[in-house]
Amino acid sequence: MYQAPEVSAANPDLYRHFIRLLCNANSSEGFRPERDVSLPEFKLPRGKLEPEHIPQPCNNSRSILAFFAGGSHGSMSKSKYCLCPSGWEVASPRVVEAIYSGCVPVIISDYYVLPFSDVLDWSKFSVHIPVSRIPEIKTILQNIPVEEYLEKQRRVVQARRHFKLNRPAKPFDVVHMVMHSVWLRRLNLRLPI
Repeated sequence: MYQAPEVSAANPDLYRHFIRLLCNANSSEGFRPERDVSLPEFKLPRGKLEPEHIPQPCNNSRSILAFFAGGSHGSMSKSKYCLCPSGWEVASPRVVEAIYSGCVPVIISDYYVLPFSDVLDWSKFSVHIPVSRIPEIKTILQNIPVEEYLEKQRRVVQARRHFKLNRPAKPFDVVHMVMHSVWLRRLNLRLPI
């Protein structure tokens, strides 16, 4: 199995005409946001089109400040924030799992180009923390005012529809978002005649 950076480097002349769709949208490994499309990474239960989620109202009843797990388990639905570090690759299904559970994603990465960031303003429904500030995570999250947290959580619930996989595709779902992102890149990409 080859990864996109390896395939792209194998034939640079051919790559000049590619619009790559990558889950591992790592700008430090040659991902170019003006040309390439960042895909959300999913970990789907067998036979289902979406991760499990428990709809939660937008209120301050979540009792756990932050949650992290290497897999999809635990009290994500009781947490205000879900930590989404990059790990082995820059992308992770934790981001989509957090969105599905109504938990505000805390993106901990320096090089991740977030999916659909040409359309979605991630600062409205997530928190971004550079790797150099990992020791300050608790303080950073505790210092976010309750009203700001509640607004981010409300917007997480609104953004959820853009990360849904439907069969057949429905307006504004992940398939439409990917196609829209490709279309935007195609408008910006000038191929030689």
